[in-house]
Amino acid sequence: MKLLIADDEKLTRDGLVSSINWEVLGINEILQAEDGLSAYQIACAQKPDIILSDIRMPRLSGIDFAYKIKDALPDASLIFMSGYSDKDYFKAAIRLKAITYVEKPLDPDEIEEAVHEAVLLRQEKHQTRLNKNLQSLEDGSHLALLLTRPYQDNSAEIDMLCNKLNVFQTSSVITTYIVKSSCMDIALKDAIQEFSGFLSHFHLQSLYVHTHAIYHVFHIIGTATPSSTVLNSIEQHLQKFFLPFSPFYICRGETVQGVTKIYLSYSSAVITMQSSFFYPANSILHTDTKQEHMLADTTPEHFDLFQDFRQALLANDAETVSQHLELLHQKYSCNLKYLSAQVKDIYYRLFAILDECRQQKKISSVSSQPEDSIIQNLENYFCFDDMHKILCEKIDSYFFALTENTQEDATIYMIKEYIDKHYSEEQLSIKDISEYVFLSASYICTYFKSQTGQTLNQYITEYRMERAMQLLKDSRYQITDISAKVGYSNGNYFGKSFKKFTGVTPSQYREKILG
Repeated sequence: MKLLIADDEKLTRDGLVSSINWEVLGINEILQAEDGLSAYQIACAQKPDIILSDIRMPRLSGIDFAYKIKDALPDASLIFMSGYSDKDYFKAAIRLKAITYVEKPLDPDEIEEAVHEAVLLRQEKHQTRLNKNLQSLEDGSHLALLLTRPYQDNSAEIDMLCNKLNVFQTSSVITTYIVKSSCMDIALKDAIQEFSGFLSHFHLQSLYVHTHAIYHVFHIIGTATPSSTVLNSIEQHLQKFFLPFSPFYICRGETVQGVTKIYLSYSSAVITMQSSFFYPANSILHTDTKQEHMLADTTPEHFDLFQDFRQALLANDAETVSQHLELLHQKYSCNLKYLSAQVKDIYYRLFAILDECRQQKKISSVSSQPEDSIIQNLENYFCFDDMHKILCEKIDSYFFALTENTQEDATIYMIKEYIDKHYSEEQLSIKDISEYVFLSASYICTYFKSQTGQTLNQYITEYRMERAMQLLKDSRYQITDISAKVGYSNGNYFGKSFKKFTGVTPSQYREKILG
């Protein structure tokens, strides 16, 4: 805390500085002023928390100084000093809500007690302000949430909170932004305060709420329709903040007037967000975002696509498969016509067809996925480009395996296929595998080692670690969840196994990959 000593006697000021242990009281900076006018100038510039002021000073009396400083620093605590026991001074001190009035000659113990009282009062005021701010944030967040629903559903509560927070006028103009982030754990408390300060430069304010783990809703409120320049500035500010938490999408709703119509702005942002999947990550979209690819009214039967896709894979026709992939990307990238669920369903079938062909060709790979895994991963893809890229990579891997003639004999293939389907089970054992392939446990251990160069247990561990490394790339999964998904109920044992395999802990690996 800062303390200002205002007194025209230098001896008094120096005596106060040297005779009291200020650090114990929580005072880490002491300012001095030789008269009332200097005290006012220093106080305005340095903003002290506590002011210890003489009453009789040249150029500006202590009382006049106090009246002026109360306007400039309303939260500053005042302690008056005077050698005069005049009742008028006491009355003035009371009117100014001074902490106390200390008579000269000054007693250091009395001064120390007065300052201690002032420090406690400042701390109490600070805590009260924090509590009010927290309550205001909670009320604001609740109001922001209510405004994501039609006004008539909660009109009474909305009106009550609007009056309490004094955030709306009849003529208020509102624009809603929705930010979708792949990261669920984002601390926005300080950022919201900073964002409010940024908006104040444009005479705007914001109501914020975090919904459904990954969505951040901002209702931007002003008295006039924001210009395109202002909207661009807001979007750049949001983009800059969320950049460390990539990938994300920023969607702007329509600008509306009046609290009763905010839901229209929010719902238009939601509609735009539904199509964000087809745009590159970190895009800023709004209701007038133009389609980059105009789509025909008639859509070709996807069954033909699926049949052709399967035939091309089985015929080792990489060129035809590549053509299909290019057409798919052209069709769905940057469109506002299809819903993500529709396209994910198409890609699910393509992934499943690829897996069927892989099995038919007896190609085993750590990147292969059972059906439930395919569905799970499709839900986790943040954008269309990611999903399409993974499909392309898996197809490249498929054709590479064919080119390298890496088809395995039936026994090895069946063993790897069983591990692929059961690696998440902690009780996975060599006995289970041996029963599946109708061979003894000792035989398959010997045979697997002779054919692959590694033991079965080594392969299972490696397979699980490869899976864990894939899952760690997705920030939505906790490390404990990943441990269970790859067959480890004991998180500590998983961590040791992972470090032995990779040289780093799971958290270090995630930090390295995600930054």
